[in-house]
Amino acid sequence: MGVAAVDGTPQPESAAPISTRRSVFLIYVGERRRDEKTCRVGTPWSVANNLQLARLHRDILGCTRCVVAGYLARAAPVLSGHADNRIMLIGQAPGAVEAERRLPFQGRSGKVLMEWLARAGFASEAEARRRIYITSVTKCFPGKVAAGGDRRPSRAEVELCRPHLDRQLALIRPPLLILVGGLAHERFLPGRPLADLVGRVFDQSGHEVGSGTRARPLLLPLPHPSGASRWLNDPGNRILLDRALRRLRPLAAAIA
Repeated sequence: MGVAAVDGTPQPESAAPISTRRSVFLIYVGERRRDEKTCRVGTPWSVANNLQLARLHRDILGCTRCVVAGYLARAAPVLSGHADNRIMLIGQAPGAVEAERRLPFQGRSGKVLMEWLARAGFASEAEARRRIYITSVTKCFPGKVAAGGDRRPSRAEVELCRPHLDRQLALIRPPLLILVGGLAHERFLPGRPLADLVGRVFDQSGHEVGSGTRARPLLLPLPHPSGASRWLNDPGNRILLDRALRRLRPLAAAIA
């Protein structure tokens, strides 16, 4: 399921680099080569992109890099999304429930996240899951720590998984990225405390932008919905979350 181009597939006309501390990758920021309101399943564009996404997902599902490197006992990548999605949500790593069901955000965190998305204007969980390509910085459940919580993936695991996310970004080319949790924030907006991220929207260079911006892609950070996080216990932080969801509502509606 590689993102390697299928012969004859239209390629992006322009791309701009997004720099992080550890890499530079490309997100397409030009006009998408289709009319979003008239493109339908079965057109050459949709067929080619569906084939590319199928190949990419097959590659990710077959990945054993972290097993070979000794970080995981077994690989169980979690994926969910469609080639025509224009919003991408990037989390940290799947949990135990997600690893069992092989779908993202299925446990308590998923319930909380879907409540947040409903507050941001998504009519139902089904609508949110159909419209949003949901992935994560690392694709497999990293296991538990001795205290019982989910283990945070190591930097080495993040690096082993990085090419998969790069390829997802290159294929989906989302105008809007929803960044959920610390690993996603570190990848795209490194070195900033959560309180300086949630409630704000950023361009690909990491500069805060207002509601009238025409910049694409846009980055909208959210805290992680896990019950292990105590960040939302602070009333001031809950206000920041409310602000973030209010910012997300018109953005998601505009690119429906």
